[in-house]
Order: sequence, then C-alpha cells, then structure tokens
Amino acid sequence: MQFGRTYEEFEVGAVYKHWPGKTVTEYDDHLFCLLTMNHHPLHMDSNYAEKTTDFGKNVVVGNYIYSLLLGMSVPDVSGKAIANLEIESLRHVAPTFHGDTIYGETTVLDKWPSKSKNDRGIVYVETKGYKQDGTLVCVFRRKVMVPTETYIKERGGEQPGRPELTARAEKNTEK
Repeated sequence: MQFGRTYEEFEVGAVYKHWPGKTVTEYDDHLFCLLTMNHHPLHMDSNYAEKTTDFGKNVVVGNYIYSLLLGMSVPDVSGKAIANLEIESLRHVAPTFHGDTIYGETTVLDKWPSKSKNDRGIVYVETKGYKQDGTLVCVFRRKVMVPTETYIKERGGEQPGRPELTARAEKNTEK
C-alpha cells in the first residue's frame, strides 16, 4: 500500500478519490467538540438545535468535517510530507448532520520545485468533501512540501527507522 507520494509522482490535474468514507456519529461530533472546547449548543444541545434553528437538529461542527477530510487525504497526498505549509480558502458549503457519510477527493492544482532546496517541492491541492447524496459540504486548498525521490533515497528509503522482526520474536511464533 502506498502512503503519500514523492514530488515526481504528483501530476497537475490528477484527482485522488479518498476511500473509505466515514459516517459521522453523534459521539464523533460531541467528542470533537469537547476535545476542542467548542461548547456551542448548536452542536451539543439537541433541544436547543430543535427549537432555535432552521435545521431542527444538531449540526456537526465544521472543523470536524475539515479535519476528517484532511485525514482522509493523507494516504494520497501528504503521507510523505515534509511540512504542511498553508491552508487557505476553507469553506463550509452545506451543513452535515449525525448519520451523514462523508467522502473526499483531492485535485492537484499545481506543483513547483522548492526555491531553497532541490530535494523537495511544493504541491498545491484542493480537497472537496461531500455527503452520501453528493452534496458538497466543505472545500479547502493547501500547500504541502513533499520530498523528491532523491530525498527519500538519501534518508534510508521508504520506511527509514522501521524495526525488523527479531529472531527471538520469530521463535515465539513457532509454537
């Protein structure tokens, strides 16, 4: 399984469809709100949401959806990243509710070599998230610094620092 890409592997115009999707639960939403100290009743209080909003129910906090999409994109986009340089134009286009399933896809908009180091480059991408019915819910663009193939080779290959299975551990599995 590939995890991320080197600079050379990105092609402008390529679209990566992230799989699998994620069905958002009430627990996911509330835990994210509590972890980030966002206690807005629109997200936490179903009675409030039912009686005071046009939606009539809790809305999933938008930053959870953004974070979910960012995470979904890692295996395809930034799994080998040296740095996430910039997040821009984050837009929450439509609400998400408990029980919605979120899917994502990322388009490579541009790429260019680093001006300061020749063993890396910058990739500019746009990620879109949508619900099970195709409704667009979130769009953001980001710039990611990724290594070249030379960078990877000079640092020990694809998985530097990965431990090897010891002979002792292998003996324990023979029983």
